[in-house]
Amino acid sequence: MFFAIAGPAVIFAGISKGGFGSGAAFASASILALVIEPGLALGVMLPLLMLIDVATLGPYWGKWNGKAALLLILGAMPGVALGAALYKIAEPDVFRVLIGTISIGFVIWQMAKGRLLKTGSDAQLPGWAGALAGGVAGFTSFVSHAGGPPAAVYLLSKGLSKTEYQATTVLVFWIVNIAKAVPYAALGMFTMQTGAANLMLAPFALLGAWLGVRAHRAVPERVFFALTYVLLSITGVKLIWDGLT
Repeated sequence: MFFAIAGPAVIFAGISKGGFGSGAAFASASILALVIEPGLALGVMLPLLMLIDVATLGPYWGKWNGKAALLLILGAMPGVALGAALYKIAEPDVFRVLIGTISIGFVIWQMAKGRLLKTGSDAQLPGWAGALAGGVAGFTSFVSHAGGPPAAVYLLSKGLSKTEYQATTVLVFWIVNIAKAVPYAALGMFTMQTGAANLMLAPFALLGAWLGVRAHRAVPERVFFALTYVLLSITGVKLIWDGLT
């Protein structure tokens, strides 16, 4: 039962992170939480997400937007620290609803401006918004691996090409996931059970990453951004649903 659910979930995470900005990858931990304790699900997923990060760094190396990545990373570090400090008392559902609402609101705003299929932006978010988005991404990534939507809201405003957008998310979450590993270990979220599960699920993670990179290369730019907004919308609805139920 565990691997029947976990295998496809991890492949989905690899495809999302490897090809479409990682916004929906958090759903894999939610799916795993259907069959194992939620904290254990987070501990199982983090090493697999880190493996996907490493597998996708090569194809996107040097293609990221350095300024946007730096702002998100600098903002994410305090967010990760806050997540570690508040993990045992934080209520993830509150943040799921908040991030889900922001995600859907951003898509509606872009629809109203008629910019869903355009790679440019006539009103880019300022630098402080990137740092703020990074802080929220770091925190929500720590407590539920849901850092993708806040980062996506900022990056989608920057007018990046599809590969620049994708490469920036790969770099940002590679650093963020490394930063999460030590406090995860200190909180006892890695066990012999999670380690054994990681070894058996690693091929699924690598397969998903490979499929994601190939899909990214095959999908035209306009279709890529349309899919990105669709995933952001679905992610927003899923976050709100998880937070309210």
